[in-house]
Amino acid sequence: MIDAVREIQERLEGQHYVTDRAIATTIYLAMQLRKPVLIEGQAGVGKTEIAKVLAAALDTNLIRLQCYEGLDANTALYEWNYPKQMLRIKIDEGTQKGADEEEHLIFSEPFLLKRPLLQAVTNPDRAPVLLIDEVDRADEEFEAFLLEVLSDFQVTVPELGTITAVHRPYVVLTSNRTRELSDALRRRCLYLWIDYPSFEKELRIIATKVPDANERLAAQVAAFMQAVRQIKLGKTPGVAESIDWAMSLMALHADHLEQQTVRETLGAIFKDREDVAKISGKPLEVVLGSMDGLEGDELKAWTESIGQRLERELTAR
Repeated sequence: MIDAVREIQERLEGQHYVTDRAIATTIYLAMQLRKPVLIEGQAGVGKTEIAKVLAAALDTNLIRLQCYEGLDANTALYEWNYPKQMLRIKIDEGTQKGADEEEHLIFSEPFLLKRPLLQAVTNPDRAPVLLIDEVDRADEEFEAFLLEVLSDFQVTVPELGTITAVHRPYVVLTSNRTRELSDALRRRCLYLWIDYPSFEKELRIIATKVPDANERLAAQVAAFMQAVRQIKLGKTPGVAESIDWAMSLMALHADHLEQQTVRETLGAIFKDREDVAKISGKPLEVVLGSMDGLEGDELKAWTESIGQRLERELTAR
């Protein structure tokens, strides 16, 4: 690993983000090539967090555009502050200002509401991190508009002219693959897929994010999550749920997984009634019973074999 990539990895981990070489290398290349990074993966695996910790590591602004169906260019780029404009017109009534002078005044920068894309282009001090979150939720029309902005990092406000970025932003796009993104957008980005973590990486994440959890509890939580992800569920829990669950168990002063406590805290892991019903009862007993007393490499090996036992138990129901 070259020193610059190692430095990026150390910076990210300095912000309590457990990363790996692939992530650090992609972020390094994006910064060197000034290309956006498109990050895909299941919900809750840490896609959005990369942009947050990158901004913190670089000591720069994080500007977030949350995408949704129906998002349009005006909402993402800029709008005029109509109430302020109307108030100014009211104040200037009876003055000697001509119509052209008044129009020039109310369509000036003090009356401009900068939305995330324009904020990123006009950030005054240094290059910000622009997070375009869940871009797959936006419409194809907005995606086409986004291509223009990302290609030149300049936007045109008819009343003010063309505004070009002095400091080209670092751009992170995330997608949960609710729809397929266009080839044109993909070609303009470096690509990074983040999968569910291995047992070792998930254990490191829990230990980092929930430092008060003892080693036994952290390892059991990581192993339990590895096991349930092998079951076909409506909404597979991600790392975010692992952290939430570990924090919930700590709040209940648990130092290991105990059946009643696990059953009472399943809502921290599963967000679907059918998933809770599927894992409750005998499957839960199988997981906790077979896990009891295992540590270290034994627990890791257990995560690789428990999936088949669970499937057999669920099929027998």
